[in-house]
Amino acid sequence: MSLKANIESEIKNAMLAKDKDRLRALRAIKSLILLEETKEGAGANLTADDEIKLLTKAAKQRKDSADIYKQQNREDLFAVEMAELSIINEFLPKQLTEEELVAELKKIIADTGASSAKDMGKVMGVATKSLAGKADGKLISQKVKELLA
Repeated sequence: MSLKANIESEIKNAMLAKDKDRLRALRAIKSLILLEETKEGAGANLTADDEIKLLTKAAKQRKDSADIYKQQNREDLFAVEMAELSIINEFLPKQLTEEELVAELKKIIADTGASSAKDMGKVMGVATKSLAGKADGKLISQKVKELLA
């Protein structure tokens, strides 16, 4: 089932359950999907990679907003952002643990033949494509630097 169909089904369930918080988050995701589909130059349907990128971007926005609200002691807005983030995360692939991420990166480093920090670009190119949606880009970058140092 496509992400759009899955979201529409979940919206119906949230309406029936009268779950306003879940409904708001699901409608935000559906809005992002529709905007992406109708964007100039975009195809009618999104690929699975496009869907993951879209959800990852939405999750990052929620996390950044939540961090700002936390710093400003706005617990009410912080709670809303965290609730939406948890709902968005339901539709993202399972995130890799730090140990799993390091193992994947070691494999990528071996495959690319990287041996020093000069080869970071090669490794990052492969890693960001193969680990898209499974790990945060900043964490990938940090671990690649550590492994190549």
